[in-house]
Amino acid sequence: MILLGACAGWSLITAAAHGGRPEGMLLAVLAVAGGYAAGRVSGALLPVAAPCAGAAAGLALAVAPPGLSPGPWYAAPPGHAGATAALLALATGAACCAAWATAVPALRLGLRALACAVVAAGAVLGSVGGCAAGLVVLLCSLAAGAVRGRAAWLAAPVAAAALLTATVWATAADALPDGLTRALEGRFTGPRLRLWRDALALAGRNSGLGVGPGRFGELSPAPPPLPTEGRPHSAPLQQAAEQGLVGALLLLAVFCWVLYALWRSPRSTPIALTAGTTLTTLAALAAVSNALSFTAVTAGAALLAGWATARPWAGVAWEP
Repeated sequence: MILLGACAGWSLITAAAHGGRPEGMLLAVLAVAGGYAAGRVSGALLPVAAPCAGAAAGLALAVAPPGLSPGPWYAAPPGHAGATAALLALATGAACCAAWATAVPALRLGLRALACAVVAAGAVLGSVGGCAAGLVVLLCSLAAGAVRGRAAWLAAPVAAAALLTATVWATAADALPDGLTRALEGRFTGPRLRLWRDALALAGRNSGLGVGPGRFGELSPAPPPLPTEGRPHSAPLQQAAEQGLVGALLLLAVFCWVLYALWRSPRSTPIALTAGTTLTTLAALAAVSNALSFTAVTAGAALLAGWATARPWAGVAWEP
């Protein structure tokens, strides 16, 4: 709660210093706090049913028409590719956590079939990122059953997400070899790469307080991918540009605290590792997309963290 309060307070400070709209960050903080609290309570009372319902809800949001897509209702809907991939990854992780939480073999098999259905839905929807992210979560969850120690296995996906984030920053700074840069330019669109470079340039000129929350679209010379969207399609770069290095470090601190909570979680190791893999996959998606701009994604991530760290309710038998 201290970290979330710091995120909310810093967004207000940077908005007061340079102007801007801190409502997006405040909404995200509210979604994370509410989702985590709801996940802790529902995970303690319904360790199987709650994540199962969450997986079904995530899948429904991912396949819903664009008018029902997640995001602030008062804003025009941005691109949905990142949000769709993130929701599919979260739905897969929730189904796998529910599968590990039950001791009934038939129910566990059914929940894993639900996770497979979510991965297949990504392929049907044409979401390559969602299909790949869900498949990674599913395979890592199956492998987690043979793991005894948590620290090393939590560190592996974190290292992969950190490498991807570092690659995005190096690409924005034109610090990669020409061959690798051309390969990345072929994978990501030109406008997105220009947005990354603009975000890094703004962060370099305003490293203390940033340019103000929500002001990237006003100050970036590059045309956004959609006329109604003013985001650099990278959560770390957006934080650094709009709220300075302190904002980026606060985002990193929240992520590190969640991983620490999973490491100390009273739940079984497969559940903790499944949730950790899912959230690091989401972090990787957020590094190259606008996934965290959607309220349903931030709330869903907090729900998953709450389910995976919930403690047994007094007087309620805890399922293995």
